[in-house]
Amino acid sequence: MTPPTLTTARLRLRQLVEADREAVVKVFADPAMSRYFAADFSDPAAASAMVDRRLAYRGPAGQGHWAIERDGEVIGVAHLRPSSELPGGVAELGYYVAGAHAGQGLATEAAQAVLAHGLGALGLPAVWALVHEHNAASRKVAGRLGFLDVGSGIHYGDLHRVLVALAPVHGRPHHVELWVPDLAAAERSWGWLLGELGWREFQRWPAGVSWRLGGTYVVVERSPALSAEEHERTRPGLNHLALHVATRAQVDDLVARAPEHGWRPMFAEKYPHAGGDAHYAGYLENEAGFEVELVALEGPA
Repeated sequence: MTPPTLTTARLRLRQLVEADREAVVKVFADPAMSRYFAADFSDPAAASAMVDRRLAYRGPAGQGHWAIERDGEVIGVAHLRPSSELPGGVAELGYYVAGAHAGQGLATEAAQAVLAHGLGALGLPAVWALVHEHNAASRKVAGRLGFLDVGSGIHYGDLHRVLVALAPVHGRPHHVELWVPDLAAAERSWGWLLGELGWREFQRWPAGVSWRLGGTYVVVERSPALSAEEHERTRPGLNHLALHVATRAQVDDLVARAPEHGWRPMFAEKYPHAGGDAHYAGYLENEAGFEVELVALEGPA
């Protein structure tokens, strides 16, 4: 999957392609563009080699390198890719706009589009940026985008500020409430599974209990207003919950142990690809008919 085209009020960001080479070399022809780089990209050979590295990128779906266009003209480049400088391959954002277009808010506009794509469409928990200690203009852009300064270190051969933007709380699930016919049975199945996934008991009252992970919690309750004694997931309403699991091995382990805790496997004959060849997941149903999907975060093997 290539990085998608992103549009803003004044810009179009699209996948960088070979045909952009000459335009990108021109963007970096101004020596001021290389002021905070270890390499001098005003040298056409160095700039062309940089384009080669960007075109050779192979990484997670939806990430990559963009050409920044204004009115059909390439005026810069941007990227969102696993960092080669920070541990864990966290997603790193970069943005460069030609000096002739500076001072118009275009770098902020382009970077905001890529950041929103990363945190929103891709669901990344955080996006990181490394900005040279003396690059005041870029640090101001990062500040306007909501990046937090968490320290400094030697990166790309010189001192850089380490910045991070966290996924916003706005619009995330606050809680999910499940009404159940048998509270004790629900607690046995849901309590075990959520506990294995890192959720911890949050609230307890005579008719219910909840478990919390981060800012979201799940409630199971035997409500006095319950109008039926059974859950039917094929009727209008909640069909299932889908939860992330860190690795495929952990999905396998949970699915194997689930029957001891009130769950039965679903679609066992298609496991672990009942949701498609690229989707590694286990499907479980508990005694009350509630379904849960355990989705591995790892990509295809």
